[in-house]
Amino acid sequence: MASVLSLASSVHQRVADALVSALPEAGAADPLLRRSDRADFQANGILALAKKAKANPRELATTVVGSLDKGGVIEEIEVSGPGFLNITVADRAIIETLAARAADARLGVPVNENAGTTVIDYAQPNVAKEMHVGHLRSAVIGAAMVEILEFTGEQVVRRHHIGDWGTQFGMLIQYLIEHPHELDHKAAAASATEDTAASGEEAMSNLNRLYKASRALFDSDEEFKTRARARVVDLQAGDEQTLALWQRFVDESKIYFYSVFNKLDMDIRDADIVGESGYNDMLVETCRLLEESGVAVRSEGALCVFFEEFKGPDGNPTPLIVQKSDGGFGYAATDLSAIRDRVGNLKANSLLYVVDARQSLHFKMVFETARRIGWLNEDTKAVQLAFGTVLGADGKPFKTREGETVRLVDLLDEAVDRATAVVREKAEKVGLTEQEIVENGQYVGIGAVKYADLSTSAARDYKFDLDQMVSLNGDTSVYLQYAYARIQSILRKSGDAKPAAHPELPLAPAERTLGLHLDGFGELVADAAAEYAPHKLAAYLYQLASHLTAFYDQCPVLKADTPEQRENRLFLVELTARTLSKGMSLLGIRTPERL
Repeated sequence: MASVLSLASSVHQRVADALVSALPEAGAADPLLRRSDRADFQANGILALAKKAKANPRELATTVVGSLDKGGVIEEIEVSGPGFLNITVADRAIIETLAARAADARLGVPVNENAGTTVIDYAQPNVAKEMHVGHLRSAVIGAAMVEILEFTGEQVVRRHHIGDWGTQFGMLIQYLIEHPHELDHKAAAASATEDTAASGEEAMSNLNRLYKASRALFDSDEEFKTRARARVVDLQAGDEQTLALWQRFVDESKIYFYSVFNKLDMDIRDADIVGESGYNDMLVETCRLLEESGVAVRSEGALCVFFEEFKGPDGNPTPLIVQKSDGGFGYAATDLSAIRDRVGNLKANSLLYVVDARQSLHFKMVFETARRIGWLNEDTKAVQLAFGTVLGADGKPFKTREGETVRLVDLLDEAVDRATAVVREKAEKVGLTEQEIVENGQYVGIGAVKYADLSTSAARDYKFDLDQMVSLNGDTSVYLQYAYARIQSILRKSGDAKPAAHPELPLAPAERTLGLHLDGFGELVADAAAEYAPHKLAAYLYQLASHLTAFYDQCPVLKADTPEQRENRLFLVELTARTLSKGMSLLGIRTPERL
């Protein structure tokens, strides 16, 4: 089905046409339409247009009103103040537009037929290291942007740029050679086991034990340290035995990664995991191209890119080091090679990096370097979707009582435990089975963690407060999930009455407010996609649930005055449920049928 033109777009076009008609010499003009508490919409563009044309704005506004084609969409329009237009749409137009949305599986949300290909770099754990709270935001924000962009028509390539290369692996591999049974356990050969969490915990336990033991030996035994450093050279040279043992670390880590991502209800695929090692064969060529082009120069033996706009404390330009003086490669070489691969091989138009804001300077320099050599240009952009820090209730970086970084798996387990307790309190009233209590506890707990993250602008820090996150009140995912479940309860109780649109009926104020907000879903999703702003979608859904609450208070559904009014209100709440469910799914949050 074709996309549905929203009422805002329809009104905007009609006012714009009237502006051209009233003042043709001015050409196309933006009515500057926005929602208003004085009417459904207010157009403010006449003031700027009148100033440009040296006309009286109120007289111009009156002329515009006289030439406006209402077309059954606009019920009333009045001139306000110095030339504002207050516009009220017709009740019939609201219901007819919503009926067109309801008839479409996509709720009338348009697909951008000219969308390109975006590579999203997100969820970047490190091999042989435990995931902590610092890994949360990249995973949650990135997964939401994947869903939002794909829904609007973008071709999305997922990339998980894991840390799987470098000096620590020489230490780990050498230790494993000398202690060959350290990674032997049942989970290593059973990544498909039913108990994913247990397998993941066992895998991480083995990796932690091996890391601590190899680090202790590395720090205390000079001969072992020498052998470990030699092993790094073997790894980078592609020695067969060394690579095979390195692959064991990667595979073991994946068992653990997947167990954590499974808790987060996220789909992470093998094909999308391309670590630092995946670009190893490109590093020499990347350096050669940069040096031959003059973009990078040798400085004290190192290959560097200099920027006048980025200076250190001493006032001298801060260089991006692509290759070290000893011949080793820095992170910049890998990141620039990744850009070459994503643009050249994956044919990406946009590169989106969901990475901690503290790495902003590094990415600014990497992107500028890629622009200077032509790997990025007007047709291919790179953007860092930088995110802030997860804070504790005290406003400081989230730590355990012992001052250690919080393990991500512990945080998720606690969220599910808290949410399950909340669900269990209401289970008897709703009639939930034990299985439903457990499932809903998972959905509510993980949804609470995701929503708290996504409802905050990515650039901002936010406080991690589980008590607030699992509350039924306020701006939480539980509030939205409960709104959805409440609608499902009403629909189950509706008996023979079925949802049906009745455009001929007058609408109560709460019905109009709910209807107009529902009609804005498509444009909101498009904005969230264009601005890489999932928090805007979260804010829309919270407003939708709030309008639904006001609607419940003012407009009886099952006890409506007439059968037609009951059907129309059932239609409104059913469409609200579908919009909530779709919006929440784009954020990676499930909506239980009963809660």
